[in-house]
Amino acid sequence: MPVSGKPAPSSTAATAAPRLSLAVLGLGVFLLVLAPLLAWYVAPRAKVTPVDVDVTTVFTGSGSYFDTTALKTRDHRRITITRHVLGDVAASEKSGQAVWDVSTTVDTPQTLALKDPRRAFQWTTERWVTDRRSNAPVHCCGEAPTRFDGDAYLKFPFDVRKTGHRWWDNTLGAAVPLRFTGTKTVQGYPGYRFTGTVAPTRTGSRQVPGRLVGRPEQGQIQAEEWYANSGIELVVEPRTGRIMNAVLSPVKTLRAPGSRRTAVTLLRGERLEFTPATQRAQVRLARADSDKLLLVGRTLPVTAAAAGGVLVPAGVVWVVRGRRGTGRS
Repeated sequence: MPVSGKPAPSSTAATAAPRLSLAVLGLGVFLLVLAPLLAWYVAPRAKVTPVDVDVTTVFTGSGSYFDTTALKTRDHRRITITRHVLGDVAASEKSGQAVWDVSTTVDTPQTLALKDPRRAFQWTTERWVTDRRSNAPVHCCGEAPTRFDGDAYLKFPFDVRKTGHRWWDNTLGAAVPLRFTGTKTVQGYPGYRFTGTVAPTRTGSRQVPGRLVGRPEQGQIQAEEWYANSGIELVVEPRTGRIMNAVLSPVKTLRAPGSRRTAVTLLRGERLEFTPATQRAQVRLARADSDKLLLVGRTLPVTAAAAGGVLVPAGVVWVVRGRRGTGRS
């Protein structure tokens, strides 16, 4: 004979609720553990200098250069600096460092049209090796042509400080102190602005006809090479250290041995600056890298912590209620 009253809940429904509450509680605990793991472990390890780079930056501006054919200085001409950076992935993986090969050409309108670095007004090649996390120079892996110094060159360290930095000037062969001078936008994207100068400094010597430097009585002479830079300005993306815009004002001259007077101006650049196309490319790369670091270092940890903070209490309440309900049955 059937018994009157409410039908008993099925065993499937009775066991599903406790399992689901435990799953919610477990997910909440997992997210609370994940949040600091992302912020304190994953994010710092994401801040590493890339090794598979293949980037070309171009500076342009007006200036003067010495025409060796006509033996005279050409004024008010367009000067172009092209720098190509190519990462040596094999050497980087073997050493654990960032190994970059750098080719830099300085061109006049005549040499630029030749599209051959060997025929440029000036061509230099370098091999730059840095620690992938600190950006400090590492002296290994065929570093050339000399021992680099400073903490900034083709990029700045991650999480750029609003203090001084030391930027490697390959023409000077030494690090140049830069000071923080505020913020500046590049193609609408904000960055930190650093500036500095290089006082006239002797950098070497070059054999030239004596008459070129005011010593006509001497057939050939070892003239002194001097270098200065009246204005260095670098705008850097703060999170990644990527240089979004650069301005240089290099001056290279010749002097007779022991003289304090400039005899020949080899090159004078008047605010040679990243082209708009280079600025846009650098900003695009900086934005993408910064967004990735922001996602791993802040957005995901905060979201995980917030979600875990909601799910854990909800799961606890659900588990407790489920056990009480089971006890009354």
